[in-house]
Amino acid sequence: MERNEGLSDFLRARRAAMDPERLGLHDGTPRRVPGLRREELAALAGVSVDYYTRLEQGRPITPSESVLDALAQALQLDTAERSYLHAVARRSVHAARRRTSRSVQKVRPGIHALLARLDDSPAFVLGRRTDILATNRMARALLADFDAMPVRDRNAARWIMLDEAARSLFADGWEKVASLFVGTLRMDAAQHPDDTRTAELVGELSMKSAAFRRWWAVQKVVQINHDTKVLHHPVVGELTLRTEALAFPGDPDQTLFVYLADPGSRSEEALAVLSSWAAGQSHADDRTTAPDSRQGTERRRNTAG
Repeated sequence: MERNEGLSDFLRARRAAMDPERLGLHDGTPRRVPGLRREELAALAGVSVDYYTRLEQGRPITPSESVLDALAQALQLDTAERSYLHAVARRSVHAARRRTSRSVQKVRPGIHALLARLDDSPAFVLGRRTDILATNRMARALLADFDAMPVRDRNAARWIMLDEAARSLFADGWEKVASLFVGTLRMDAAQHPDDTRTAELVGELSMKSAAFRRWWAVQKVVQINHDTKVLHHPVVGELTLRTEALAFPGDPDQTLFVYLADPGSRSEEALAVLSSWAAGQSHADDRTTAPDSRQGTERRRNTAG
């Protein structure tokens, strides 16, 4: 029987993050490690110390919904952390888990059409393991041209953690944004524990980024829904944009992210300038490639003749 390491690691990390003094549990005696003692957390959750200890050790136990809810309340978990706790607790520990790659993610034609309609606002679709599945013209101009990257590199967590341009774009807010994507990746890893590409991505980022290793170790879990970001774009300067995340009922592993500027703001003007700049870049690219395209067409006609 396999240990449930995901549940074990999460419980230990969250228990260590608890403040006994704020909970009125600090009795003045020195503590060897930070956070609550196991017996203190067990008492708060209303379970026996032995039962909680076995859960934290990752023993092959499937706790009930009521026990998980009691633990979540005792640990003061937010909505995302509660979902994560339930996800890792429900992993099968009675049989060996096979690690297999899931099917290729595809974005529906209707979503592509929606992205095109949102062309005045940067927008993209985020899939499993924070893969960037689709972008519109403004997202490519504001963030990065993900469409020009190799498929393997079209990943938000990899981009934000390893690309220096991403670090410069978010400047003072980089750590916040990067840690959010790490927390999102952890949530996905819990929901799809058998996905080999997720495991490979976590391994790669752990080797290449000290910040990733730090955030991954503290078991940060996030479900991004809305936020405000300050960006420093090399063409239009500073922008303050609101981000909204919209889930698709028919595609639970896909989320649409839209960047919005407040009406009449300097950031709205900057987005308009960026849109004009991106259109100019597109026309320049068309002029650059047009002769080759015409030559290719002429060659095909000659061959056909």
